[in-house]
Amino acid sequence: MAATRVTVIPGDGIGPDIMSATIRVLDALDCGLTYDYAIAGQTALDKGEDLVPQETLDLIEKNPVALKGPITTPVGKGFRSVNVTLRKHFDLFANLRPALSIPGVRSRYDNVDIVTIRENIEGIYSGEGQTVSDDGERAELRSVITRKESKRLMRFAYEAARRLNRRKVTVVHKANIMKSTSGLFLDVARSIAKEYDDIEHEEMIVDNCAMQLVMNPHRFDVIVTTNLFGDILSDLCAGLTGGLGLAPGANVGEHKGIFEAVHGSAPDIAGQNIANPTALMLGAAMMLEYLERNEDAERMRKAIRFVVGEGKVTTPDLGGKASTSEFTDEVIRNL
Repeated sequence: MAATRVTVIPGDGIGPDIMSATIRVLDALDCGLTYDYAIAGQTALDKGEDLVPQETLDLIEKNPVALKGPITTPVGKGFRSVNVTLRKHFDLFANLRPALSIPGVRSRYDNVDIVTIRENIEGIYSGEGQTVSDDGERAELRSVITRKESKRLMRFAYEAARRLNRRKVTVVHKANIMKSTSGLFLDVARSIAKEYDDIEHEEMIVDNCAMQLVMNPHRFDVIVTTNLFGDILSDLCAGLTGGLGLAPGANVGEHKGIFEAVHGSAPDIAGQNIANPTALMLGAAMMLEYLERNEDAERMRKAIRFVVGEGKVTTPDLGGKASTSEFTDEVIRNL
């Protein structure tokens, strides 16, 4: 198989630590990847660059996939989220967040297996139209949902469900109150669902969905929803299976994907060789699947899940005493 170039953005805080660990595992797989390194976030600002330098954008444009560590967006006016910027710039309209239980990891439930698919471009979370009145008394934020984007996301969700041999898609909305935006999203969902009669279609109001996830997560298979609801529910699902330290994510468009750990940059433990690289490693496994290197992805995922589940060589956040390097060595031994 021909070599594939990957844009690697180590990120901020613990980002370089967990990225180095993840690259070690990818190299041990010998799966034909070469790397172009780029910067963004606080690391870029510290070097006098833009938050997302043009060189970084060019490298992401050039290569089919990118692997991204956690990135810090400075708090304050004038700084737009790096993640939102990348999603919009490269039209990465779908966010995939799998939540899969790992036997041996302490969590409230066993055998959870949910994929949340979130619209990435529109809605409240996009941050469009933010204004604050001169007297500071009134703030506004615009939410826009279009039929075109909703169709694209919904078809992606049902195709993903079919490809992954999933039985049901739950469309999460708030159309009872947000009759225009959520109403349009739900209307599109119903029309697309008719084309996939092999997959069960379910509809659920977002607040009820949050409650049902906590009470009985096993009733869910694939969840598809709008931007803000998806951001919240995907973190809830991660909490059901062990937390964000085990949660990978993918941002996918028509011709490009960016894969990541969804947790923060944890600057308080940066450079101490104790960070847990599991989420980014699992994100890299998703990247391998996207590149149709399915056997390599499965080898990587099985090794990670075995080491984490066995619990003998894990980082402090998972109750162990191992360093990042020791954990990575153990994953490589189990490939």
